Amino acid sequence: MKMRDWVKLEQQYFMDTGHRRLGVTIVRGAGAKVWDEMGREYLDFIAGWAACSLGHSHPVILNALKEQAERLILASNDVYTIPQIELAELLASVSGLDKVFLCNSGAEANEGAVKLARKYGKRHLNGAYGVISTFRAFHGRTLAMVAATGKPEHQAPFTPLPEGFSHVPYDDAEALRAAVSDKTCAVLLEPIQGEGGVHVPGDRYLKDVRQLCDERGLLLILDEVQTGCGRTGTLWGYEQSGIKPDIMTLGKGLGGGVPIASILVRDRAACFGPGDHGSTFGGNALCCAVATAVFRHILEKDLSGNAAAVGSYFNERLLALQEKWTIVKAVRGRGLLLAVELSGPIALQVVKACRALGLLINPLPPQTIRFMPPLIIGREDVDQAVAILDAALEQVVSLS
Repeated sequence: MKMRDWVKLEQQYFMDTGHRRLGVTIVRGAGAKVWDEMGREYLDFIAGWAACSLGHSHPVILNALKEQAERLILASNDVYTIPQIELAELLASVSGLDKVFLCNSGAEANEGAVKLARKYGKRHLNGAYGVISTFRAFHGRTLAMVAATGKPEHQAPFTPLPEGFSHVPYDDAEALRAAVSDKTCAVLLEPIQGEGGVHVPGDRYLKDVRQLCDERGLLLILDEVQTGCGRTGTLWGYEQSGIKPDIMTLGKGLGGGVPIASILVRDRAACFGPGDHGSTFGGNALCCAVATAVFRHILEKDLSGNAAAVGSYFNERLLALQEKWTIVKAVRGRGLLLAVELSGPIALQVVKACRALGLLINPLPPQTIRFMPPLIIGREDVDQAVAILDAALEQVVSLS
């Protein structure tokens, strides 16, 4: 079939839940590159929204898939499986947390974290059930996570939403302190806001939030679905603030492209009992084997260190573009989670111009562009991406 046939079929049969804003049909990937059905090559700096941590079709992933698929793909959680236990042991040993629950997506992990916090509130905080999140946050698209996400435009079509969620400005510890009540059981934050525009908080913010939670006996839940697994230059985003959460959620890069996510918990917060939570596919042998292989590779090759070094170089190159182009208003981020804010609602124009020149990047309309390349990239990939972005900016400026 030709490209227009795929597009027509998608429009005919697929529920309209989002826009295919880049307008390409990808059929193959290798490393940091992908190809469409016409054979055109693109440098992929979206990487499955940061999920393809090792890039596309990495041998570590292919070997783990093949070897585990030949043994066992799925067994019920009425039995033990070795890949599930191995992954739980690995995650606990490198996170500093104690207990693990495995599931399928970041939204599911966040949902489970809030569910756990509410049981904790019933048991230890006189029935408190409220969770404070922040404006511009993004925690997933389940109904409860839409309520937790501080974006009214995402919430309005689905009211009435589950109760018990409130929101304060991000990076404002005093506003958070003022919002805490005797009904509050937990605070839910991203160490860096990803979908909200790649906003990095001040150096004291997470420390102040940790102190507040300790003072009031609250659980601190950190959503590391996007920032975890080496993305920001350390294994976990929270490490750069010198604190530790009570609950951490992982997803995206954990499986290198296969669907797996996790809730990690300190012992004091691990209050789920038999029958409280579960998942048919969560912790399946196939995805666990892949995630273990991916995570070991991240550790062995120090890909978090690569994210720090290459990310710093990428940031410098983007700052140079800011000096060159007045339409580049700001450069934000850490490691290989970076963003450029533009001076007007032209993000989609720039992204489409980049696509035509061979670079895939993520628009956060109206005026922000997000970069989430694989953790394996090098400086030469950054140079290519920046050269294309530079040319795209020139095109957009010339048309304005």
